[in-house]
Amino acid sequence: MNLAPNEVRVTRRMIDRRALFAGAGLAFQGAFGSGAALAAPGLEPVEVVTSRGRARFQVEIAATRAEQAKGLMFRKSLAPDRGMLFIYKRPQPAAYWMKNTLIPLDIIFIQPDGRILSIVRNARPHDETPLGAGGLVLGVLEIAGGRAAQLGILPGDRVLHRIFPKG
Repeated sequence: MNLAPNEVRVTRRMIDRRALFAGAGLAFQGAFGSGAALAAPGLEPVEVVTSRGRARFQVEIAATRAEQAKGLMFRKSLAPDRGMLFIYKRPQPAAYWMKNTLIPLDIIFIQPDGRILSIVRNARPHDETPLGAGGLVLGVLEIAGGRAAQLGILPGDRVLHRIFPKG
């Protein structure tokens, strides 16, 4: 999709999702460290390196349009160590909204180099206001609302996941 310089691609929650609901596995509570990851099928480890240390999450991957359209909609809860990582094939502008989302979320926009570009904290359930990244992103991490502040996650922190370069 070609965008004019002032346009923002509004993704996931602004797509007509009536026919796009894809099943998503339930999160499995697992732990991982510098060694092999332990996770349920369909979940992947994500770490955020902060000034306070490493925050670890087990995340569902939203890579297809259908998975991205549904996201974390209709979930009644999200464990503090769980989330969803939205993966794009190439860097792009992105904006999300909270339509049909029942719980507050922290939306973490991640640059192609794995650094956090921006964070929308405690996005309000059911709010249809587009929440933009403010630049090009390769991934977006959604976690339970308030967790980014609790863990000291800030713009500039590094996200470790297979889609981002190591460094």
